[in-house]
Amino acid sequence: MTQRINFHGRLVDEPEIRAGFIGCGSHSFRNIYPTFQFAPVNLVATCDLEIEKAKAFAKKFGATSTYTDYKEMLRKEKLDAVFIVTGWDNKTGRPLYPPIVRDCLEAGVHVWFEKPPAFACDEIDMLREAAKKANRNVLVGLKKMFFPANEKAKELTTAESFGSIELVLLQYPQHVPTVEEFTTYTTKHNWAVASFLDHLCHPAALLVFLLGMPKTLYYERSPSGAGNATFGYGAGGPVASFAMTAGSSNNGGMERTTIVSNTRQHIVVENNHRVSLHRNPPGVGYGDAPNYFLGNANETTATWDPEFSLGQLYNKGIFLLGYYNEVNEFARSILEKRPVAKGTLDHAWQVTRLFEAFAEGPNKVITL
Repeated sequence: MTQRINFHGRLVDEPEIRAGFIGCGSHSFRNIYPTFQFAPVNLVATCDLEIEKAKAFAKKFGATSTYTDYKEMLRKEKLDAVFIVTGWDNKTGRPLYPPIVRDCLEAGVHVWFEKPPAFACDEIDMLREAAKKANRNVLVGLKKMFFPANEKAKELTTAESFGSIELVLLQYPQHVPTVEEFTTYTTKHNWAVASFLDHLCHPAALLVFLLGMPKTLYYERSPSGAGNATFGYGAGGPVASFAMTAGSSNNGGMERTTIVSNTRQHIVVENNHRVSLHRNPPGVGYGDAPNYFLGNANETTATWDPEFSLGQLYNKGIFLLGYYNEVNEFARSILEKRPVAKGTLDHAWQVTRLFEAFAEGPNKVITL
């Protein structure tokens, strides 16, 4: 057992995983390293191509060893797990993760790594095989699956009174590349497509989280790059629509999720934090209601909204945006000797497959 500090600032006896970290950049500094003070993670080593950055991160976050070569770190340190945030190959514009993750798995450690997981599904297939052979857990940072607001929304859909999900509407300010841009990306770096791969992970992960993998995709693209996609789930199944609102403001209200049931109820998630369950109280009829105070509290709209005037943990970005939930699930899956519950390589494959499907072009039904 190791003594660590819990949410209440008290020392508790609780096991932790021994972890190394590959990558010392701005995203990991803001959003991943800070989760370790809350999750059962003991950071023992940092690795970056710039040794001074590795040393600075080690000093700031409590690691005792630093490296510029992750393979050396894997050889010398007794690690349970490795966290990886490395970004892109500057020449090809493709994610750097697949070969690094494979090396870590072959070294016998569990792996958490950031999205986008790969450029193509065959890379994910390679990682699934490596993880199976090594018998190690892998969690991909598909944070929309771990947003507390999205978790609450999905929980609400499981109530018997909600019925079945019939329609999901997703809004995200995504620019859609042209077919030509998709084509050139296979041979050279194209930032429009790399950015699409990077950001599509968010709504795609949310879609898979709420409904599972769709069977078909059809989308249209406007001249400016905005668009709309429809995902089908087969005869008798739900439908999902994805509004890619490129050109909209990035200042407040960027995202919205609506989940419609077959019982005259729907759930709305506004801007990733406010969740509302809308219900029909008795007496709501056109032209015959003298006031709108109808129904009791259990029959009308219920809304959950964080209170930002209080210094709560839920007000911290690493909690609101799912980063803590990702890291905590990964660490506890290792300590409890069980598979990760979500953010799996199977989920990563599904998200990557949706990217591949968009590359086939608009105005036709694409089988997934």
